[in-house]
Amino acid sequence: MRIDSSVSAVVTGGASGLGRATAEALAAAGAKVAIFDINEEAGEEAAAAIGGLFCKVDITSEQSVLDGLAKARAAHGQERVCVHCAMTSRRGKTLSRDRETGTYTRLSTEDYEYAAQGILVASYRIASLSALGMTALDPLDDGERGAIVLTASVAAQDAQIGQVAYGSLKAGVNGLVLPMARDLMDLGIRVNAIMPGIFNTPLLGRLPEKVLDSLNASVPFPKRLGKPEEFASLALELVRNAYFNGQAIRLDGAIRMAPR
Repeated sequence: MRIDSSVSAVVTGGASGLGRATAEALAAAGAKVAIFDINEEAGEEAAAAIGGLFCKVDITSEQSVLDGLAKARAAHGQERVCVHCAMTSRRGKTLSRDRETGTYTRLSTEDYEYAAQGILVASYRIASLSALGMTALDPLDDGERGAIVLTASVAAQDAQIGQVAYGSLKAGVNGLVLPMARDLMDLGIRVNAIMPGIFNTPLLGRLPEKVLDSLNASVPFPKRLGKPEEFASLALELVRNAYFNGQAIRLDGAIRMAPR
């Protein structure tokens, strides 16, 4: 798919980090970009910086996503590109031992369900609703109507201690990719996912320098955190290259996460 001014794109989580870098890269290529995010102030600023549109969207709410898509489509037309970076989750071990009492507690079902809504259900919601809209588009070369990129994680394959929800649900995102790509193949809509490793996002930027140095050293090569623009570069290639379909691709500097 050629990315130019005829292409509209939706990027969730576009107010910061991987999503913002992707929104910037799509806009630089000429696309009309709508940023979906819950952070209104940061989202408005990010959208203004690229001449795009901000839509305040809670990815865990069906109505909020529908409203965001309606706003984006009214301004830019039906999106051909959807890159889903936003998520919510909760961390915790399956069982944790209290040092003082010696008793065990578990990650609650409610906490796991919260993570499931924010990672796996939201990924299906965004992708399926975007695909539904793409069916109205005229096909391009090879009959292509649209491209969807989901964000998984290397934790989908080697999650660490305390990542039982995050790791299993990101694995679920990978599990969406092939059956969804097959479901949509006759409509000319492609679906892929990226599994980023340790990236230099605002969340990691708040860590102490000593911790960041340790994280940098843990990456085989290059020995540094990933750059958001490197994620964006792969996202755009997954959009541009029509032969990428049904793939979940690691982007991680060859890191394999240790148990802790």
